[in-house]
Amino acid sequence: MQKQYHILNGDSLKEQFPEDIRGKIIVARECLVDGNVDGTDLAELFQTRAQFISTHYKGHSEQDYYEKAASEFQKMQKIPHDAEVNLWFEDDLFCQVNFWFTVYLLYTSEKNNALYLIRPPSHNQYGFGGLSQSELISAYKNRSLLIEVDKLANLWRYYQNDAIDSLLETAKALENNYPFILPAVKAHIERIPTEGDPGRPVRSLIQIMNELETKEFGAIFKEFCRRESIYGFGDLQVERLLNTIENNL
Repeated sequence: MQKQYHILNGDSLKEQFPEDIRGKIIVARECLVDGNVDGTDLAELFQTRAQFISTHYKGHSEQDYYEKAASEFQKMQKIPHDAEVNLWFEDDLFCQVNFWFTVYLLYTSEKNNALYLIRPPSHNQYGFGGLSQSELISAYKNRSLLIEVDKLANLWRYYQNDAIDSLLETAKALENNYPFILPAVKAHIERIPTEGDPGRPVRSLIQIMNELETKEFGAIFKEFCRRESIYGFGDLQVERLLNTIENNL
């Protein structure tokens, strides 16, 4: 019987993963959407990310990164030939960047693996977290075989190298088969600061604070997730953005 693997975008999905779905689980414990992603090879990238996470995320050391995050990506590289690999990723930018990197990692490992994508039936701020066990099983049964894997892998390289034109061009080329990629790419482009414009997420946070007349994190975070679900940011990413706003006041 063909070996089966499941790559999950985060531990929350692992905790609710249905026992009826067989296969080995690997967790993509990263937030590549946030911070420096420089590195000419995997070792350099891991070093960059370990430094970034330990510097900007309280309570996380470089050793933690290698033990909890890098080790999972190394497991992906060791998936045997001809295995069936299921990628559980949502449509928001947070998930998409991790998805692009995961596909790149699997593609460059040069294994003859069948890659399948599993997504929630609709995009919302809750994603897989809003699904029941039976709905998760249904999402698995409705998985789709990945095609144009080379182009999907290129998305990571373009993202990593800030090749915005190539990123947008590839997303448009993939739109027929993967219509959810283009909105994520556009959201990424819209978050890039320009002269006189701090970018869409910061603008949105400032507007939310002004409308709600509060600096209380819980209320701001909840509203940001509702309005800007396309970003998929967690509390740590939003907190970093709020700190940026506060430091620039």
